[in-house]
Order: sequence, then structure tokens, then C-alpha cells
Amino acid sequence: MLTIDPRISLLLIVDFQSRLMPAIHEGAAAVRNARRLLDMAELTNVPAVFTEQNAKGLGATVTELAVSGARLIHKMTFDAVREPEFLKAVAPDRHVVVAGCEAHVCVQQTVLGLIDARRKVYVVRDALGSRYPEDKETAIRRMERHGAEIVTTEMVMFEWLETAEHPRFREAIALIK
Repeated sequence: MLTIDPRISLLLIVDFQSRLMPAIHEGAAAVRNARRLLDMAELTNVPAVFTEQNAKGLGATVTELAVSGARLIHKMTFDAVREPEFLKAVAPDRHVVVAGCEAHVCVQQTVLGLIDARRKVYVVRDALGSRYPEDKETAIRRMERHGAEIVTTEMVMFEWLETAEHPRFREAIALIK
């Protein structure tokens, strides 16, 4: 299947942390799109997993993305796959939809780790951030070269909906507008 199947999707939110976000170029837009993805995931029953890099130094996940009951994985490695608990949270058959910061560090290394671990990965380009646009764009190209699908927030949202007859269509459209 070439579209993102909501029945086997997982939303991965990488390191949107309070002390990091003020330095991120267009960080508010990335957070807004990550929030839209989280809200759509809730409407379509897609589970979410969060990571936090060195939370003692970078702070907790920003309050705008707070979700109760989501799995949180603390890490010190840039590639979350290297954390012993991480792959236990990401089943082999999952379509992993990735948003996060920084695109050229933790997001890229985690995406490459997921690809190496044979996971299908979709990187949401408008829900990514880096301090410098050049780093973000270079990371996107590299992740794509290695097999990640590059998508946008709205692409994910409509693929998770699948049909205008979805029982939560009106609520979803409100998130899109």
C-alpha cells in the first residue's frame, strides 16, 4: 500500500522541547502542525509516541503538544532507535509518521535508524524544525534518499481519513482549515 494506513500507523513526535524551540527557525509553525497531527491521530485512533532528548538540559515537551496517555521515551542518544525501549514501542509492521526537532540531528538519525530496522517511515516536512533552514532541507533530502517518504501535514491527515464518509470527517476538516 502506498498511502499511509491509519490502522497500522504510529505518530512519532521527536524532541519538541521547551528550551530548544525558541531557537528553531519557524518553530511555531512546526509545533502547530505537530498539534494538528496529534489531534488527527486522536480522531483516527492512531497512537502517538514522544521522545525527549536530555530533558534535564532541554526541558520537557512544549505544553502545546501535551497529550495524556501517550508513551514518552527519554533518551540521551540522538538516534532514538538506540534506546533499548524504543523499538518495543514501534512494532515492525507500523507506518511511522515522524515530526520533530532538530531535523538534521535527532529526527534524521532516528529516521535512518528506523529505516535500518526495516520500518516504513513518513517524514512530515512542515512539522519539522531546525535552527537553520539549510540543515532542515539537507536532512530532508538525505532521509528521502535513504527511503523515507516525505509528506506534509495535510497529506497525512487526508490519508488517515481515507474517505469523506469517515465518521469524524467534519471534526477533521475543522483541523485542516
